[in-house]
Amino acid sequence: MKARFRLALSALALASSAPALAALSPAEQAMIRTIDAEQARTTAFLQRIVDQNSGTMNFAGVAAVRRMVEPEFQSLGFKTQWIDMKPASRAGHLVARHNGANRGKRLLLIAHLDTVFEADSPFQRWTPEGNLARGPGAADDKGGIAVILAALRAMQAAGTLKNADITVFLTGDEEDAGNPLTVSRRDLVAEGRRADVALDFENLSQENGPNGPVDMGSIARRSAGSWTLTVTGRSAHSAGVGANNYGAIYELVRILDAFRREPPEDKLTYNVGLIGGGQTSKLDADRIRLEATGKTNIIAATAVARGDLRAISQDQIDRTRAKMRAIVAQPLAGARAEISFDDDGYPPMPPTAANRALLARLNVVNADMGLPAMGELDPAKRGAGDISFVAADVDGLVGLGPAGDGSHTANEKVDVPSIFKQAKRAAILMSRLARSGADRPAPSITADLLQPSAKLRVWVRRIR
Repeated sequence: MKARFRLALSALALASSAPALAALSPAEQAMIRTIDAEQARTTAFLQRIVDQNSGTMNFAGVAAVRRMVEPEFQSLGFKTQWIDMKPASRAGHLVARHNGANRGKRLLLIAHLDTVFEADSPFQRWTPEGNLARGPGAADDKGGIAVILAALRAMQAAGTLKNADITVFLTGDEEDAGNPLTVSRRDLVAEGRRADVALDFENLSQENGPNGPVDMGSIARRSAGSWTLTVTGRSAHSAGVGANNYGAIYELVRILDAFRREPPEDKLTYNVGLIGGGQTSKLDADRIRLEATGKTNIIAATAVARGDLRAISQDQIDRTRAKMRAIVAQPLAGARAEISFDDDGYPPMPPTAANRALLARLNVVNADMGLPAMGELDPAKRGAGDISFVAADVDGLVGLGPAGDGSHTANEKVDVPSIFKQAKRAAILMSRLARSGADRPAPSITADLLQPSAKLRVWVRRIR
C-alpha cells in the first residue's frame, strides 16, 4: 500500500511539473518545484497531526497539535503566540506572524487545529487509500494547515516570503466556538482589522463536471445560528382535545409546519434538529439532548424544538426572524409559545465585488498554471466558518485547503494530490498579493486592535 502511495505521488510530481510554466516567473516556477519535491514531507507531517486527536473539547489534544505545528512556523521566521481561551472554556488559538517589508498587502491566513472527533471517537487514525487518505481532520482542517505550510516553505525557498507580511491564525475551537464570542473571536477580529486580505484554508469546494470534479471558488459563506421554540399548553384529559384546547404538541407542530410552508428565500434555510414534548420536556445544559415524559390520554403540557438558521446577509436574518416571530405569535387555543435566538452564532460573509475581484486574481494564477478558471460556488453549498468574523473588515476568499469528502463523518477523506495543487495556487497568489500595494495604513495603536469590531458587537447584540 505504501509503495503504491509513493508511486502515485511521484507520478503526480511528474505530471504537475509541466503546467504552463512559461507564464510563471522564475520564482513561481521555483515554488512549484519545491512543493513537488516536498510531497512526501508534507504528507508525512499531515499524517502525524491527523493521528493526534484534537477534538474541540480535548484541550490537551488541541495543545498537542499546536506543539507539532508551532515549530514549523518558527523555522520559517514566524513569531508565534498561544492565546489561552480558558475564559471561553476552550483550549486556545495559535497565531504566527511574519513581518515583511510592509509594502504589499497584509495577508491573514485562517485555519483550525480542532476537529469534530473527540477523544472517545473510534475514528482516530490516518489510513492511505490510493490517492486518498482517510482520517479525522484529514481534510477539515489539518489538510488546510498542511497546505499553508507547504506554500510558505515554497515561498521561502523562492525568496518571496522575505518581504511578505503574513499572519496565520489557527483557532482551536472552530468546530464548536467558545462563549462568549466576544472573547473567543476577539483576537481573530483584531487581526482581520489589521489585514488587507483574508484567505480561508478550509476544504476546496468541487462540483461534478462532465469530465470529473471541477474546482470552485468561494467568495461567501452563510451565517449559522440556532433557535429554541418553547410551547406550553393546558394539560387535561385527552377526551377534551379539540377546538378549545389543542395542547403544546399540536401548537409546536403548527409552528414548525408554518416555518416549512413559508415562501423560501434564496440562500436561506432553517432546520429542525431536535424535538420533544409531553407532560414534561427538558433540554440538558448543552441543549443537545432532551428528556420528555407523557401519556397518550393526557393533552401535552409542554413541547420544545431546537433548530438552526442560515442566511447570506444580516438583512435576511432580520427578515426571517421577524417572520418566525409572527408565526409563533398566532397560537392555537389552549397554548402559548415563544422563540429565542442563541447568542453564539456565526455571522454571514456576503458576496462582495472585492471578494469577486480576489477570485479573479486567483483565476489569473490558474491560467498561468495551465488550470481551468474556477467559477463561483453557491454559498448555500458550504457551511459557516471563522472567516465570517472578519468579513466585515477585510476582503476574503474561502476554500484554499485541499479537496476532500465526508467531513464530520467517520469516512472523512482528503484528496492527497489536491494538497500540492492548492499549495501551488496559494504560494503564487500570496506572493503576488504580497507585492501589491496595501489598501490602507496599518493601525498604529495595538490596544485598538484588541477591541471587538463594531460589526461583531452589532452581531452579538442582534442575536441575543
